[in-house]
Amino acid sequence: MGWFGSVVRRVRKVLAPTRPIAVPPGQAASVPEVVERLRRVGAGLGPGDGVGHFNAVYLLVTERVGDRLAAHAFVNPAFLERLDVVFAGLYLEAVEASDDGRSKAWTPLFESRAATGLLPVQFAVAGMNAHINHDLPIATVRTCRQLGLSPSSPGVQHDYLTINAVLAEVHEEVRQSLLDETERRLDHEISPVLNLVGSWSVSRARDAAWQQALVLWELQSSPTLTRTYLDSLASSVGLVSRQLLVALA
Repeated sequence: MGWFGSVVRRVRKVLAPTRPIAVPPGQAASVPEVVERLRRVGAGLGPGDGVGHFNAVYLLVTERVGDRLAAHAFVNPAFLERLDVVFAGLYLEAVEASDDGRSKAWTPLFESRAATGLLPVQFAVAGMNAHINHDLPIATVRTCRQLGLSPSSPGVQHDYLTINAVLAEVHEEVRQSLLDETERRLDHEISPVLNLVGSWSVSRARDAAWQQALVLWELQSSPTLTRTYLDSLASSVGLVSRQLLVALA
């Protein structure tokens, strides 16, 4: 019974909600506020700034989420809206961070933002990679903690999947539009890069991020292990982004 009791305790730990924690200063209060912040970021970026290509995609995603909230498309709208603002906050932190204070997950995109020989779709997908694979599991845990929920609370996983369906929808629209434009301008020599970018999957990233969130939830009682895990996650996500940002020449 010893091993069974241990399993039961671990399962209860994963499933148990927590007491709500305070919302940090500066966190947006609503999806419309996030939209406004993203618009301000975009307005400050030049037309050739690679970060701007991701920002435009993310703004569209956030606007779509706002539309679905207004249409009552979520089981737990309070969770969903909080997840959206916490999730966006991690990207906005990366925008505002100094070069040496930015997460390794975001470093490749910001280091390459002015690079030549890169396609707009590469910047967009590299940003999606950093935001989903690194930021989303962190945002999921933070949102649950702020609201006193757990990953198993009603509506949490369902709405997580719904918001990521929006990400996938917009990602495919943007990817196709950017690739169509590129294919009209460039020849077959870029096909290896297009194949690389096309192989990145929102659905796989989403599923992996959910598993990462469950691990982070389990590690909450050990700050040291959490930091080690997050450092490793940021490094591995950053490595993928570097591969996505391979120059054409």
